[in-house]
Amino acid sequence: MPKPSPTRRQLIGTAAIAGLGLAVWPSADQAAHGAPDQSPASDEAFARSFRKPPNTAAARFRWWWPNGHVEPIQIRREVAAIAKAGFGGLEIADVHHSVRSGLDPVGHGWATPAWKAGLEAALEEAVEQGVTIDVTAGPSWPSALPTVTPDDPAAVTELAHGTLELAGGSTYDGVVPAALHAAADGVTKQQLIAVQAVRIVTRSTRESTLEKSSLVDLTDQVVDGRLRWAAPDGEWLVLAYWQRGSGQMPEAGPHTSPDSYVVDHFSRLGTEAITGYWDRNILTPKIRRLLRTAGNTFFEDSLEMETESTLWTAGFLDEFRAQNGYDLLPYLPVVIESKEKYLYTYATDETSRVRDDVAQVFSNLYRDNHLLPLKKWANALGLELRIQAYGLETDTLEYSGLLDQPETESLGFKNLDDYRIMAGGRDMGGRTILSCEAAAYNGSAYAVPWSRVLTTVNSIYTAGVNQAVLHGFPYADAPGAQWPGFAAFSPYFNNAPGFSEAWGPRQPTWGHVPHIADYLRRTQWVLQSGRPRLDLVYYRQKGWASTGIGVQWGTNDGIPVGWSHGFLSAALLDWESAIVRNGRLAPDGPAYKAIIIEADAFRGRRPTLTVRAAERLYQLAADGLAVIFVGDWNNATVEGLPQGTDNVDIKKWMDRSLALPTVRLAGTATELPALLAELGIEREVAHEKSTLIHMHRALDDADLYYIANAKHAENRRLERVEQDIWIRSDKASDVPYRLDAWTGEINRVGQFTRDEGGIRVRVALDPGESTIIAVAAATWNRKRDAKLPQVLHTDADSVSVDGQSVSLRAASGGKYLASLAGGTTRTFTIPEVPAPATLRRWSVEIEDWQPGSVATETAKSRRSIELEELKPWSELPGFEDTSGLGVYRTTLRLDQRWSHGVGSYLKLGEVFDTFRVKVNGTELQAPASLQTVVDLGTALHPGENTIEIEVATTLLNRLRVSNPTVFGVAGRQRYGLIGPVELVPYGTVEVR
Repeated sequence: MPKPSPTRRQLIGTAAIAGLGLAVWPSADQAAHGAPDQSPASDEAFARSFRKPPNTAAARFRWWWPNGHVEPIQIRREVAAIAKAGFGGLEIADVHHSVRSGLDPVGHGWATPAWKAGLEAALEEAVEQGVTIDVTAGPSWPSALPTVTPDDPAAVTELAHGTLELAGGSTYDGVVPAALHAAADGVTKQQLIAVQAVRIVTRSTRESTLEKSSLVDLTDQVVDGRLRWAAPDGEWLVLAYWQRGSGQMPEAGPHTSPDSYVVDHFSRLGTEAITGYWDRNILTPKIRRLLRTAGNTFFEDSLEMETESTLWTAGFLDEFRAQNGYDLLPYLPVVIESKEKYLYTYATDETSRVRDDVAQVFSNLYRDNHLLPLKKWANALGLELRIQAYGLETDTLEYSGLLDQPETESLGFKNLDDYRIMAGGRDMGGRTILSCEAAAYNGSAYAVPWSRVLTTVNSIYTAGVNQAVLHGFPYADAPGAQWPGFAAFSPYFNNAPGFSEAWGPRQPTWGHVPHIADYLRRTQWVLQSGRPRLDLVYYRQKGWASTGIGVQWGTNDGIPVGWSHGFLSAALLDWESAIVRNGRLAPDGPAYKAIIIEADAFRGRRPTLTVRAAERLYQLAADGLAVIFVGDWNNATVEGLPQGTDNVDIKKWMDRSLALPTVRLAGTATELPALLAELGIEREVAHEKSTLIHMHRALDDADLYYIANAKHAENRRLERVEQDIWIRSDKASDVPYRLDAWTGEINRVGQFTRDEGGIRVRVALDPGESTIIAVAAATWNRKRDAKLPQVLHTDADSVSVDGQSVSLRAASGGKYLASLAGGTTRTFTIPEVPAPATLRRWSVEIEDWQPGSVATETAKSRRSIELEELKPWSELPGFEDTSGLGVYRTTLRLDQRWSHGVGSYLKLGEVFDTFRVKVNGTELQAPASLQTVVDLGTALHPGENTIEIEVATTLLNRLRVSNPTVFGVAGRQRYGLIGPVELVPYGTVEVR
């Protein structure tokens, strides 16, 4: 299909992009740097990579620095620590909300020689360790610089307003109304933009109604700062608008000397201030050289612009007129804000439409003047640009296809559709990475178990995230830090525990973390491989992110039974990827089967489209894409304030679309299943309603399905899910494989059935747990897999595969039937199996972690206790406030029945937090941290056996008493092996 011609409004934005030498329409081959090869060189190549993926696939850490109060030798230790633990790199961020005094911004501020020495050390050690370093645009957030003052043209700007009220017939003769909110410290200049008067219709504590037709421009009547005006009949509001710097500073200073001020993210001057500062003040020849070797991304945090007045930028009125074709001045009264709240409205729906146009202009300015120039600059340094491009009413969905690495956050995002919004842009833009600032929990410092982290991460992986930047890893020390060292957010304001965790060697669980890092690395490798594949895509009038507003049927009814969906906004319909081939939209990317258009959820379900979007939807439908409009579209209107024939054009394209055989109109979303079936649209994965959610990635020779028992939102409860799932497969020779991200093993599934057009397998997942299933040829993993028997049905407890053979398992001896592929049913005999036993008596050695002589030192002492019955440490006398490591040992004497290849499961019951298991001195491959059932295999034997379980805790219980001012408000956590612990033997018989 030929590339569509852009409209007048689009030409304004695309001309700016083209001027940068960047592609106007991202195409599907624009893969992110460091992405895995989508086409493995051989059948065994993917299996080898899955066992040990490259560092580019590994999870990362936020790395919090107390500005330049860092020592190069300690910096090197910390880089080495994360590399040894199996993580891929660190993001340097100057964040120190916990430090109340003692910072030296002159000698040790951000970008001082001391700070740059730390950066050099980090990069040098990263080269040695084979990991990478991310650098952040400025100290804390939003991006700010010490060379920018509040009055600087490069500084963030606000439109402050002043008001006075006049009764009809009265005359005002005085100074122009001063701004309602006083200027911030350091703001010394302001410019009067306009003075207006407008009649008040009704008053409200929310938005008072004004009469638009009464608006009078009084700007020309201002002389030497004074206004004289006689009000006609009625009640009148006089408004004065002042443009000035907002004086916003980055959070939790001091960071620099002089102080840093936030730059204007909507003007080229603000962006050039950032790049120019780095070029002149930070990027020495050595640092430039090191960044090309060990640098990963140039990072910017979320767009948290804060002002009590109205966010603004110089020249906005001219930009607005150029992009929309009408003047904003008559609408200024209804777009001004006070403390992020609108004050006034006009009687018609013009108000919200104009506000939408304002938001779109800001969106375009941020894209053209900030994101794209910053990307071009970072790429020239050999870095990718990673940004959390949300926080305002801007088209984050579009940005996610333009950035090298768009980033989300698990703390601010309200549900999984928030992530899908950004994944939609990434996928249409042909990018690979969707990053996430992951596992930040409010008020949970030093109290976060890894099970909680994994539940969060496993859930967001189902929505398109495939890179976790964990929150976070603090530098060891800082002025005034208390044991166990500097933590960026603890103590937080009012001496409360802060956000999330301070991971690293200070944590008892750190010795167990490499196992978790391996799991994250393998999972992310799968989710970064190949191409995404989704069933449906929803058109989104607003590409805003972090709103919590998703789609009702898709989220509440579709996803729970196996449907998958993504999102796109109007801008994406003009990208090169937005073509239709064989009924699929973006066939080289997400390959959507149908697009669903609902009314605008942000504007009272108003049925709106841009004219260009209406035209493109018609063209896509004419090319064979299934299109479903939901709701009443008889009176569809243009998005924003109509100009000229906009609404007539919308009707024209709607009428043409609805006449096509590929287009349907649903009165409500409940009709979607029937209409999708009518159009021949089926889901790729199907199952009974549950909390299973999947992500599908397609390789050239296999389809990968990441499946999790996932939370749509953090506050949802999960239960264990055990059910069959059906996966579409058109090749009769395809078989399912299970990829174990904890061990790196790939084994063909032993028991499955093939239905018409698909494969049915059993999935059993505890809350938050995940699995990976691949569907591929029988020789995809190992050629001998093709010779393994296929069990269709059995009355045994389970079927296992170890790569060499397929076996039946059962907890009791006897005869078991197995129906095999080919139509045969055979009987298999499992010898007598010992009875299950509860393991009650344990010897426990506890390593108690306590404050040492300095903040970064931990004193460790060991104490032992004999337990006749397992209990949490908080209920053991003398151990109530202990944190650290506990080693549990028990001895078993087993009879000769264990000599016939009897295996066993060790069911640990309740355990907090991480653990590892040894049997007779040999450490077993640790199980998933969310799964507390350990398959011991045949490790136990007749005679004496020793089982050892090492459990690691958080530090909260100790901190409750060592630092009660901050942590005393928290309740004790239930540490240790709590059980009940049960040994469950099983017998096996090979299926031949």
